Amino acid sequence: MASSRAALLLCVLFPLFTFSSFTIATSDEKVKLGLYYESLCPGCSTFMTNDLVKIFENGLIDIIDLHLVPYGNAQLGGKDNKTIYCQHGPPECELNIVHACAIYAWPDVKKHFKFLHCIEDLVVKNNFKKPKWESCFGETGFDKKPVMECYHGPKGLELIFGYANETNSLVPPHEFVPWVVVNKEPLRLHAEEFMTYVCKAYKGNPLPEACKNLNRQVVSKVKENKICLVKEPAALSSLRKMSPVA
Repeated sequence: MASSRAALLLCVLFPLFTFSSFTIATSDEKVKLGLYYESLCPGCSTFMTNDLVKIFENGLIDIIDLHLVPYGNAQLGGKDNKTIYCQHGPPECELNIVHACAIYAWPDVKKHFKFLHCIEDLVVKNNFKKPKWESCFGETGFDKKPVMECYHGPKGLELIFGYANETNSLVPPHEFVPWVVVNKEPLRLHAEEFMTYVCKAYKGNPLPEACKNLNRQVVSKVKENKICLVKEPAALSSLRKMSPVA
């Protein structure tokens, strides 16, 4: 009788394991997806709120190693390159630091992206101007202390200078933002198709259901969302003279 019950249980469970739609990717199998952006660029805000958010909704985040770099077209200048110039002025420099601090304070990508998505959604609603981003602590329910300590302390600037070095070391150099990279290959003006590139690059098994349904997904056209081209330093606005922490 016991063996019959065990056999029956296996018959019930076997289809669940065989036809499960869940995909578990190892760290080595995950596709590396990098987004180089700046907080007040219309194309970046729209890409994050309309397109990138979809990988958290359809489960593709489980096969992706997402790396966010909030620096974009900012540039270093002044004596010893200790001045940061941001394309959309001081408000963008400050908001980039907020982004960097959130990523640092909450390493879990699902957590920090939820907070950053809230900020960029406010940016869109505020016509791509710096919003009252502190409200996102209440919206997400996250503790503001670690982010605010980073933002007001030396850590925030240290992080930004690190992102500056990383962005300036891109090969090939970025031409505009949002600059989307899949396994070190830039997608350029095909950024809106990033999920297709991720699915093609994924070598694990089984293939996520979201990859099978890409033809039914609607994504916005990044090239129609006012991408922000790299500008000369003279066309930028300075935040203030800053030095990285030793």
